[in-house]
Amino acid sequence: MNQFLFGIFPYIALTVLAVGSIIRYERDPFTWKSKSSQLLRRKQLIMGSVLFHLGVLVIFFGHLFGLLVPMEIYEAMGVTPQAKALAAGIGGGIAGVIALIGGLLLAHRRLMDPRVRATSSFADTGILLLLIVQLILGLISVPISLSKLAEGEVVLFMNWAFGIFTFDPTAASNLEHVNIIFKLHILLGLIIFILFPFTRLVHILSAPLRYLWRPGYQIVRTRKSNA
Repeated sequence: MNQFLFGIFPYIALTVLAVGSIIRYERDPFTWKSKSSQLLRRKQLIMGSVLFHLGVLVIFFGHLFGLLVPMEIYEAMGVTPQAKALAAGIGGGIAGVIALIGGLLLAHRRLMDPRVRATSSFADTGILLLLIVQLILGLISVPISLSKLAEGEVVLFMNWAFGIFTFDPTAASNLEHVNIIFKLHILLGLIIFILFPFTRLVHILSAPLRYLWRPGYQIVRTRKSNA
Protein backbone atom coordinates (compact mmCIF):
# COMPACT_ATOMS: atom_id res chain seq x y z
CA MET A 1 0.00 0.00 0.00
CA ASN A 2 2.87 2.40 0.78
CA GLN A 3 4.34 1.72 -2.65
CA PHE A 4 1.01 2.38 -4.36
CA LEU A 5 0.13 5.54 -2.42
CA PHE A 6 3.55 7.19 -2.62
CA GLY A 7 5.23 5.40 -5.52
CA ILE A 8 2.46 4.99 -8.10
CA PHE A 9 -0.39 7.32 -7.09
CA PRO A 10 1.79 10.46 -7.53
CA TYR A 11 2.15 9.66 -11.24
CA ILE A 12 -1.61 9.13 -11.56
CA ALA A 13 -2.23 12.49 -9.88
CA LEU A 14 0.33 14.36 -11.99
CA THR A 15 -1.00 12.78 -15.19
CA VAL A 16 -4.60 13.76 -14.41
CA LEU A 17 -3.39 17.26 -13.49
CA ALA A 18 -1.53 17.75 -16.77
CA VAL A 19 -3.84 15.96 -19.21
CA GLY A 20 -7.05 17.16 -17.53
CA SER A 21 -5.91 20.79 -17.58
CA ILE A 22 -5.02 20.59 -21.28
CA ILE A 23 -8.34 18.98 -22.19
CA ARG A 24 -10.33 21.53 -20.20
CA TYR A 25 -8.48 24.45 -21.77
CA GLU A 26 -9.03 23.06 -25.26
CA ARG A 27 -12.66 22.01 -24.85
CA ASP A 28 -14.05 24.56 -22.36
CA PRO A 29 -11.83 27.66 -22.49
CA PHE A 30 -14.63 29.92 -21.22
CA THR A 31 -14.75 27.99 -17.93
CA TRP A 32 -11.04 28.68 -17.35
CA LYS A 33 -11.53 31.37 -14.73
CA SER A 34 -11.73 31.97 -11.00
CA LYS A 35 -15.40 33.09 -11.16
CA SER A 36 -15.03 36.10 -8.89
CA SER A 37 -18.00 36.91 -6.66
CA GLN A 38 -16.78 40.40 -5.80
CA LEU A 39 -19.87 42.06 -7.28
CA LEU A 40 -22.11 40.00 -5.00
CA ARG A 41 -20.33 40.88 -1.77
CA ARG A 42 -17.07 42.69 -1.34
CA LYS A 43 -16.95 42.30 2.46
CA GLN A 44 -14.31 39.82 3.65
CA LEU A 45 -13.21 39.14 0.06
CA ILE A 46 -10.26 41.51 -0.15
CA MET A 47 -8.75 40.71 3.24
CA GLY A 48 -9.43 36.98 2.94
CA SER A 49 -8.17 36.75 -0.62
CA VAL A 50 -4.97 38.69 0.04
CA LEU A 51 -4.09 36.67 3.16
CA PHE A 52 -4.97 33.36 1.53
CA HIS A 53 -3.09 33.94 -1.71
CA LEU A 54 -0.06 35.46 0.03
CA GLY A 55 0.26 32.51 2.40
CA VAL A 56 -0.35 29.90 -0.30
CA LEU A 57 2.23 31.45 -2.64
CA VAL A 58 4.89 31.37 0.08
CA ILE A 59 3.98 27.76 0.90
CA PHE A 60 4.00 26.74 -2.77
CA PHE A 61 7.43 28.13 -3.55
CA GLY A 62 8.73 26.90 -0.19
CA HIS A 63 7.66 23.36 -1.06
CA LEU A 64 8.92 23.71 -4.64
CA PHE A 65 12.45 24.77 -3.75
CA GLY A 66 12.51 22.92 -0.44
CA LEU A 67 11.67 19.52 -1.93
CA LEU A 68 13.11 19.56 -5.43
CA VAL A 69 16.48 21.23 -4.83
CA PRO A 70 18.98 18.50 -3.86
CA MET A 71 20.37 18.64 -0.34
CA GLU A 72 23.89 18.74 -1.77
CA ILE A 73 23.23 22.24 -3.08
CA TYR A 74 22.10 23.44 0.35
CA GLU A 75 25.11 21.83 2.01
CA ALA A 76 27.39 23.54 -0.52
CA MET A 77 25.94 26.83 0.73
CA GLY A 78 26.59 25.81 4.33
CA VAL A 79 22.97 24.91 5.14
CA THR A 80 22.56 21.73 7.18
CA PRO A 81 19.42 19.53 7.05
CA GLN A 82 18.55 20.69 10.57
CA ALA A 83 18.87 24.37 9.67
CA LYS A 84 16.80 23.83 6.54
CA ALA A 85 14.07 22.02 8.47
CA LEU A 86 14.03 24.77 11.10
CA ALA A 87 13.70 27.52 8.49
CA ALA A 88 11.02 25.57 6.65
CA GLY A 89 9.09 24.94 9.85
CA ILE A 90 9.13 28.54 11.04
CA GLY A 91 8.57 30.12 7.62
CA GLY A 92 6.00 27.55 6.55
CA GLY A 93 4.22 27.82 9.89
CA ILE A 94 3.85 31.59 9.62
CA ALA A 95 2.71 31.37 5.99
CA GLY A 96 0.33 28.55 6.91
CA VAL A 97 -1.35 30.59 9.66
CA ILE A 98 -1.73 33.56 7.29
CA ALA A 99 -3.23 31.36 4.56
CA LEU A 100 -5.52 29.59 7.05
CA ILE A 101 -6.92 32.88 8.37
CA GLY A 102 -7.57 34.01 4.81
CA GLY A 103 -9.12 30.68 3.88
CA LEU A 104 -11.46 30.73 6.88
CA LEU A 105 -12.58 34.26 5.99
CA LEU A 106 -13.31 33.16 2.42
CA ALA A 107 -15.10 30.01 3.59
CA HIS A 108 -17.25 31.98 6.05
CA ARG A 109 -18.18 34.43 3.31
CA ARG A 110 -18.98 31.66 0.83
CA LEU A 111 -21.04 29.58 3.26
CA MET A 112 -22.78 32.30 5.27
CA ASP A 113 -23.72 34.83 2.59
CA PRO A 114 -26.92 33.62 0.81
CA ARG A 115 -26.07 35.34 -2.50
CA VAL A 116 -22.52 34.01 -2.67
CA ARG A 117 -23.64 30.55 -1.55
CA ALA A 118 -26.36 30.47 -4.21
CA THR A 119 -23.86 31.13 -7.00
CA SER A 120 -21.22 28.73 -5.64
CA SER A 121 -20.93 25.26 -7.11
CA PHE A 122 -20.18 22.16 -5.08
CA ALA A 123 -16.67 22.19 -6.53
CA ASP A 124 -16.13 25.85 -5.49
CA THR A 125 -16.97 25.16 -1.87
CA GLY A 126 -15.45 21.70 -1.74
CA ILE A 127 -12.01 22.66 -3.03
CA LEU A 128 -11.82 25.60 -0.62
CA LEU A 129 -12.64 23.36 2.34
CA LEU A 130 -10.09 20.77 1.17
CA LEU A 131 -7.43 23.47 0.98
CA ILE A 132 -8.29 24.54 4.53
CA VAL A 133 -7.95 20.94 5.74
CA GLN A 134 -4.62 20.71 3.91
CA LEU A 135 -3.40 23.87 5.63
CA ILE A 136 -4.44 22.47 9.00
CA LEU A 137 -2.56 19.22 8.34
CA GLY A 138 0.48 21.25 7.32
CA LEU A 139 0.36 23.29 10.51
CA ILE A 140 -0.02 20.15 12.62
CA SER A 141 3.06 18.71 10.92
CA VAL A 142 5.22 21.73 11.86
CA PRO A 143 5.75 20.90 15.56
CA ILE A 144 6.25 17.23 14.66
CA SER A 145 8.93 18.21 12.15
CA LEU A 146 10.63 20.59 14.59
CA SER A 147 10.72 17.87 17.26
CA LYS A 148 12.77 15.67 14.92
CA LEU A 149 15.37 18.19 13.79
CA ALA A 150 18.24 16.07 15.06
CA GLU A 151 17.11 13.12 12.94
CA GLY A 152 17.27 15.09 9.69
CA GLU A 153 13.91 13.67 8.61
CA VAL A 154 13.49 16.48 6.08
CA VAL A 155 15.97 14.65 3.83
CA LEU A 156 13.50 11.76 3.51
CA PHE A 157 10.85 14.04 2.02
CA MET A 158 13.40 15.60 -0.34
CA ASN A 159 14.56 12.16 -1.46
CA TRP A 160 10.96 11.10 -2.04
CA ALA A 161 10.01 14.17 -4.11
CA PHE A 162 13.24 14.10 -6.10
CA GLY A 163 12.82 10.35 -6.62
CA ILE A 164 9.32 10.79 -8.03
CA PHE A 165 10.52 13.31 -10.62
CA THR A 166 13.53 11.15 -11.52
CA PHE A 167 11.40 7.97 -11.75
CA ASP A 168 13.19 6.24 -8.90
CA PRO A 169 11.23 3.02 -8.17
CA THR A 170 12.37 3.10 -4.54
CA ALA A 171 11.15 6.65 -3.85
CA ALA A 172 8.17 5.50 -1.74
CA SER A 173 10.44 3.71 0.73
CA ASN A 174 11.53 7.12 2.07
CA LEU A 175 8.04 7.66 3.52
CA GLU A 176 7.45 4.21 4.92
CA HIS A 177 8.15 5.09 8.55
CA VAL A 178 7.30 8.81 8.72
CA ASN A 179 4.49 10.14 10.92
CA ILE A 180 0.94 9.51 9.66
CA ILE A 181 0.27 13.28 9.59
CA PHE A 182 2.93 13.72 6.90
CA LYS A 183 1.44 10.88 4.89
CA LEU A 184 -2.06 12.37 5.11
CA HIS A 185 -0.69 15.78 4.13
CA ILE A 186 1.04 14.37 1.05
CA LEU A 187 -1.92 12.17 0.10
CA LEU A 188 -4.41 15.03 0.32
CA GLY A 189 -2.03 17.16 -1.77
CA LEU A 190 -2.08 14.49 -4.48
CA ILE A 191 -5.89 14.33 -4.34
CA ILE A 192 -6.01 18.11 -4.80
CA PHE A 193 -3.77 17.65 -7.86
CA ILE A 194 -6.37 15.25 -9.30
CA LEU A 195 -9.23 17.66 -8.62
CA PHE A 196 -7.26 20.64 -9.96
CA PRO A 197 -8.43 20.49 -13.63
CA PHE A 198 -12.09 20.30 -12.60
CA THR A 199 -12.17 23.32 -10.30
CA ARG A 200 -11.46 27.05 -10.30
CA LEU A 201 -7.85 26.28 -9.33
CA VAL A 202 -6.97 26.18 -13.03
CA HIS A 203 -6.70 29.98 -13.00
CA ILE A 204 -3.36 29.50 -11.22
CA LEU A 205 -1.84 28.34 -14.51
CA SER A 206 -2.71 31.65 -16.18
CA ALA A 207 -1.88 34.02 -13.34
CA PRO A 208 -2.55 37.61 -14.55
CA LEU A 209 0.82 39.04 -13.51
CA ARG A 210 0.17 42.14 -15.61
CA TYR A 211 -2.45 43.18 -13.04
CA LEU A 212 0.40 44.06 -10.70
CA TRP A 213 1.35 47.08 -12.82
CA ARG A 214 -1.88 47.98 -14.64
CA PRO A 215 -2.80 51.70 -14.27
CA GLY A 216 -6.11 51.34 -12.44
CA TYR A 217 -9.06 49.21 -11.49
CA GLN A 218 -11.19 47.46 -14.07
CA ILE A 219 -14.34 49.46 -14.81
CA VAL A 220 -17.34 47.12 -14.72
CA ARG A 221 -20.05 49.80 -15.08
CA THR A 222 -19.54 53.55 -15.43
CA ARG A 223 -23.04 54.70 -14.54
CA LYS A 224 -26.30 53.41 -13.15
CA SER A 225 -28.81 51.91 -15.51
CA ASN A 226 -32.05 53.82 -16.13
CA ALA A 227 -33.98 50.60 -16.09
